Amino acid sequence: MELFMKSSSLWGLEIYLFCFFIVLSNINKVFASHNIFLDLQSSSAISVKNVHRTGFHFQPPKHWINDPNAPMYYNGVYHLFYQYNPKGSVWGNIVWAHSVSKDLINWIHLEPAIYPSKKFDKYGAWSGSATILPNNKPVILYTGVVDSHDSQVQNYAIPANLSDPFLRKWIKPNNNPLIVPDNSINKTEFRDPTTAWMGQDGLWRIIIGSMRKHRGMALLYRSRDFIKWAKAQHPLHSSPHTGNWECPDFFPVSLKNTNGLDASYRGKNVKHVLKNSLDVNRFDYYTIGMYDTKKDRYIPDNNSIDGSKGLRLDYGNFYASKSFYDPMKNRRIVWGWTNESDVLPDDEIKKGWAGIQAIPRKVWLDPSGKQLIQWPIEELETLRKQKIQLNNKKLSKGEMFEVEGISASQADIEVSFSFSSLNKAEQFDPKWADLYAQDVCAIKGSTIQGGLGPFGLATLASKNLEEYTPVFFRVFKAQKNYKVLLCSDARRSTMRQNEAMYKPSFAGYVDVDLVDMKKLSLRSLIDNSVVESFGADGKTCITSRVYPTLAIHNNAHLFVFNNGSETIIIETLNAWSMDVPKMH
Repeated sequence: MELFMKSSSLWGLEIYLFCFFIVLSNINKVFASHNIFLDLQSSSAISVKNVHRTGFHFQPPKHWINDPNAPMYYNGVYHLFYQYNPKGSVWGNIVWAHSVSKDLINWIHLEPAIYPSKKFDKYGAWSGSATILPNNKPVILYTGVVDSHDSQVQNYAIPANLSDPFLRKWIKPNNNPLIVPDNSINKTEFRDPTTAWMGQDGLWRIIIGSMRKHRGMALLYRSRDFIKWAKAQHPLHSSPHTGNWECPDFFPVSLKNTNGLDASYRGKNVKHVLKNSLDVNRFDYYTIGMYDTKKDRYIPDNNSIDGSKGLRLDYGNFYASKSFYDPMKNRRIVWGWTNESDVLPDDEIKKGWAGIQAIPRKVWLDPSGKQLIQWPIEELETLRKQKIQLNNKKLSKGEMFEVEGISASQADIEVSFSFSSLNKAEQFDPKWADLYAQDVCAIKGSTIQGGLGPFGLATLASKNLEEYTPVFFRVFKAQKNYKVLLCSDARRSTMRQNEAMYKPSFAGYVDVDLVDMKKLSLRSLIDNSVVESFGADGKTCITSRVYPTLAIHNNAHLFVFNNGSETIIIETLNAWSMDVPKMH
């Protein structure tokens, strides 16, 4: 591998007005919304442009996708159902598309499993979940829209032929809907039933996302036969000032190891996770806590906060996630939708496609019990091709080098950084305490010289750095500890002029103790228009969508940089070109 230096002068200082960052943060509230363009919903793709299409992330051959609905493992086959518009590249005409795989990497696209056809889903077949019932019988629960006012009910579907290994055909029985909202529920905010779990009393339970007077709610329903459902007197959990809860997810996690647990697991040494997709800002948040099975109540731990100040599965473009238990490898896997950031509908129409699914991630509880750890599934490594390796490389202030020998537009990079001292860490400004991490990243970006950091990767970069997406760490000294910021900054990701394009400085804090072990690790999956990053072995995850004009395919470059005064050691760097999986 050839290494060469780039002048630090390329990393000139940038000055931005503070108010700009606040405005930037507020964009989060609208960027991922399902805008309705009635005149474009059925504009089928004339052609499909491949410039920014991903290589190893999941996406159908064309048109719009959003939420992963009901991933499941059944009789040796992984199933992914997802929201899909078969007629166009903007949201609308939504059906349950269906793809199957033996390894979660190579996929076969099938005909849609569910589409609006009955009075109980005439106006939409929206998100839901799958449950494997006793005697190995799968069932889907999904939200049906029954009128033009978006009134919602909960329906079920079952396979037409259990002997079909791919479960191609699904039946919607005539006794639907199973659950109709009572008068205490907002009928237009009542959706996305979870995978069911069975309690010690033999009753099945599900939760459904809802809202009452800006109070987000996980409404609880019980059933003995999976057909007749009764609403519990109290929600499983609710929280004020959080808005509508979409795509809730509720599952147990082990306190002992990284193994996954079935939703109905009733053993000891577990905590539970409640995840909600907040409609108000389109991010996925979660808490960790205790499930009181006698009272059917979920109580978050004292250090686990509901709402926008709480923990996020991903601090970037990642929404409507859904997890499932994989009995084949005894793990829990989470899928998430990452939509486009070139938000003009004409862009999607011209491309002929919109939306991808993030790489499926194994998820488990950190040994501290305070947060989840996420890591790309091991099967992804089968796509690794050419490899380069680097060890014990010093990076002084302003130094930068190119990683060559791999395809920088489609790559998997793992790097471990170390440093000898924390003395040069910058002071954390108390004024930043009330800001979101991405606002701090916007103030202290990759080009602002620091003490301990910024250091990291410049991904999808043009040769002369006219455009690039830096993924980097920055360490601050707070009053009682050190704060580690991980950023994925899209502000310089493209030369394209588009005022509507969303180019945020995504960021999250990383909960690590640097005093004893002065090391930080980073893994980034680069795939043409997505940079999916995992900091500190999966403690903090950030997914960015970017659309370079120069750094495309063979013209993309990858750099490692240090713009801090503290010397950084690259202890190990392993990088691979990534192959393209088979899609049929």
